Amino acid sequence: MDYTFKIAIVVFAYLVVIMGAYFIKLMLRRYEEDVGTSGLKGAGMVIGVVERVMVLTFVLVNQYTAITVIFAAKSIARFNELKDRKMAEYYLIGTLVSITFALLVGIIAGEILGVGCEENLSELPKRYNNQ
Repeated sequence: MDYTFKIAIVVFAYLVVIMGAYFIKLMLRRYEEDVGTSGLKGAGMVIGVVERVMVLTFVLVNQYTAITVIFAAKSIARFNELKDRKMAEYYLIGTLVSITFALLVGIIAGEILGVGCEENLSELPKRYNNQ
């Protein structure tokens, strides 16, 4: 596969996850009235973009378990707000949609690039048979 093509796929994948902010905002729009706003204006969108960029990066380097760091960091930052059920559900919907979107983009890009997770999955039987 041509090096330029690989670079183009990676750049395109990052652009898709960055532009995914508008798709996710559209999905969450109907819940915004019930939750209200808190914090800095537009900060949620910026956090979401950074979150998706991190997820995409973790997927492309086959570090799926590192995605849990994102959940932990966001949960710590929003701990007090998560006591409100509506806010907790809004947060969970947004986070899950965002991470799923980035995962799908990363998996598709990884398959095109030939860096999919199959080598990690093929190691599982060996790892458990040795225990």
